[in-house]
Amino acid sequence: MRHTDQGRSAPNYISACVVMFGVNVLWVFMLIWAIWGLPAVMLTGWAVRIAIDRIGARHRN
Repeated sequence: MRHTDQGRSAPNYISACVVMFGVNVLWVFMLIWAIWGLPAVMLTGWAVRIAIDRIGARHRN
């Protein structure tokens, strides 16, 4: 509940956070690809997917 004497509510930055996460993942994958090649990028992507799944499972419980 928002009181009138507390001012405006904070803006929602979730979509900006998701976009910037995607941009950061893209440049990190490009850097890994340039240094170690495509198999390293695939392994890193798999590890990130597993980490996100574990966070999601913990959040649901």
